[in-house]
Amino acid sequence: AGGGSPGVLPVGGRRTGCCGPGLRLRLAGGGELFLPPSLPPARGFPGVAAGSPVGVSGANRLVDRCERLQLQSAAIAKHVAEVLPARSQGVLSAANSARELVIQRLIFVGKVCENEEQRLLEEVHAEEERAQHSILTQRAHWTEALQKLSALRTYLVDTITNLDDQDLVNAEQEIFERTEVAEGILEPRESAKLNFNQQRVQSPLLHRLWASAVLCCVAGSQEISIDEKTVSPYLSLSEDKKTLTFSPKKAKLDLDGPERFDHWPNALATAAFHTGLHAWKVSVEKSCAYKLGVCYGSLPRKGPGNEVRLGFNAASWVFSRYDKEFRFLHAGQPQPVELLRAPAEIGVLVDFAGGEVLFYDPDSCTILFSHREAFAAPLYPVFAVAHQSISLSQ
Repeated sequence: AGGGSPGVLPVGGRRTGCCGPGLRLRLAGGGELFLPPSLPPARGFPGVAAGSPVGVSGANRLVDRCERLQLQSAAIAKHVAEVLPARSQGVLSAANSARELVIQRLIFVGKVCENEEQRLLEEVHAEEERAQHSILTQRAHWTEALQKLSALRTYLVDTITNLDDQDLVNAEQEIFERTEVAEGILEPRESAKLNFNQQRVQSPLLHRLWASAVLCCVAGSQEISIDEKTVSPYLSLSEDKKTLTFSPKKAKLDLDGPERFDHWPNALATAAFHTGLHAWKVSVEKSCAYKLGVCYGSLPRKGPGNEVRLGFNAASWVFSRYDKEFRFLHAGQPQPVELLRAPAEIGVLVDFAGGEVLFYDPDSCTILFSHREAFAAPLYPVFAVAHQSISLSQ
């Protein structure tokens, strides 16, 4: 307002200052609007009694409302222009990945799963359509909201610009009734409906047959040996680098080697996997205290902390047995696994494309536990034993 009071209309989160005997308002798009000095210094509009709800405070409330509308419009515009297209692309990518994964796994099991293939592909298509429909619905909703906010803001600017003080007083009720429209428009929030739901394309039949096929065809085709440089001093390694045997007495080894575990009874395989399908089997019938699975090569090796303990950090995924208790362990969050009997042999399967590590009982053709993860680095087969011995199956 005139008389040196600060400017009030925001654009892009900023207020302009006064320029001469009037108010210069910066509008969206770079334009400016100049209001004549119709307001007295600090009292209100000409002809309006002091303390009137319109006056300077009324104009300031309108201007503050414009500021909030501008920021709200910017947030919704960004959601429509950036977030929703990104979600659409994400759903499309996820649907394509799921479709490829379904086809690849069904190739493994052949014609036995032709009907299952058709059903799953239809589920993928239906889920993709559902997610895309949700995105289109939100796009329409927020586009309409954006138009309402834009129209309301234009109305408020025109009102401030074109009406004299008495007209503003007369239009006060209409003005604030129209601004109530914006109160019901919330800012966009995160919604799971905008994502592709992987659970909709899961098939217990396919999962079991696929795991069986992989373990039959892949396990044994790759040579996996245990790296003696990583073996804990509580373990001894057989000459063929396949069997780990626990001893409560600490062996005299070179504990200064950076690769060796010096506290927990752990050991890593010699080579890591970074792509494709991999499977191996471990004989565990002699032991009632073991862990087996995969980990990143960055897993620390020294000390008794959880950062080294398998399954108690973000760098390891293991199936664990302690006496009669079976669990899947990752990031310190154990998940119980209910078994009717202790498996004599456990198959470990890693699928980088599908982002999955799976533990399997070959004798009963049972999936013990399956965990999905977007692996960020090569994975090493990892082993731990605290009772008798475990062996890589030949």
